[in-house]
Amino acid sequence: MVAILLIFLSGSIGYYIIFGGTEKFIDCVYMTVISLTSVGYGEVFKISGNITAQVFTMVLITFGMGIILYALSSLTALLIEGELRGILRKNKMKKQINKIKNHYIVCGGGRTGTPLLEELIKSGEEVVLIELDTKKLDSFNKIDGLLSVEGDATDDQNLMDAGIEKAAGILITLPSDKDNLFVTMSARMLNKKIRIITRMNDQKLEAKMKKAGANSVVSPDSIGAMRMASEILRPTVVNFLDTMLRSKQGVLRIHELNVSDHSTLAGKKISESGLKDKFELLILGLKENNQDIIFNPLSSHILETDTKLIVLGKVADIARLKSL
Repeated sequence: MVAILLIFLSGSIGYYIIFGGTEKFIDCVYMTVISLTSVGYGEVFKISGNITAQVFTMVLITFGMGIILYALSSLTALLIEGELRGILRKNKMKKQINKIKNHYIVCGGGRTGTPLLEELIKSGEEVVLIELDTKKLDSFNKIDGLLSVEGDATDDQNLMDAGIEKAAGILITLPSDKDNLFVTMSARMLNKKIRIITRMNDQKLEAKMKKAGANSVVSPDSIGAMRMASEILRPTVVNFLDTMLRSKQGVLRIHELNVSDHSTLAGKKISESGLKDKFELLILGLKENNQDIIFNPLSSHILETDTKLIVLGKVADIARLKSL
């Protein structure tokens, strides 16, 4: 649109200058329009016999028509092919990401990233996906509640667009260990407090990943081996956990909660906290002052500030308790 405007403006000013300002500017604009649109109404002022005006008109029509046709075809493609819709969607997504905080960023929507996204969404968390593959991104955008950034996670700008400075955690699941290491370093530089979980294929890189800033490193092969061992040694326990994850009674999860300074639970006994009666949550354990985990604590145990509770219950009930 700007190109079209510039062509008409250039043609009008060109005629005005060639005729030394003796012609009205509106006539120069009119001459430009009928020349470029090939209407053929005839000359508004005497161009035949004026070599400069003739050459200028030929150049204007040749290049002007080319630019106009290109601009119109680009504008048509923008509207018909859905690019405009994509631009509007990206702008809307960016505004939504700017509004959230304490969310989780997932880098890569591959074999590891897909089930990871599903679990985070089920757990009621706000999630932003960074994915370079447009086709994958289109399928992920159908998931309710999922925000996304199209681009390479190794680019710091994409991490910032995903709100890394306000995020609670980032999960890096790119196929390449080198890319995972690079993103880990970038994430730690952009947010000193963020929790970073990194995927690792080569076990030898664990020390480097942690030195680069990862809080925890996960190997899919190692996790898969542990699962296979559990299936053969303790199948009933595995079945119990699988049933819990897919329970028809609601989305059940084991979750971690922190008793903050302003929490109404601080200073109360477990029996007085209402965790079982009001929230239907089962306390499996707790951890105080970085000490060892206390499993199945007594109902008379007093909940101190900064105690981390490990509870089992529905995601909706856990979310209600989080607000306290």
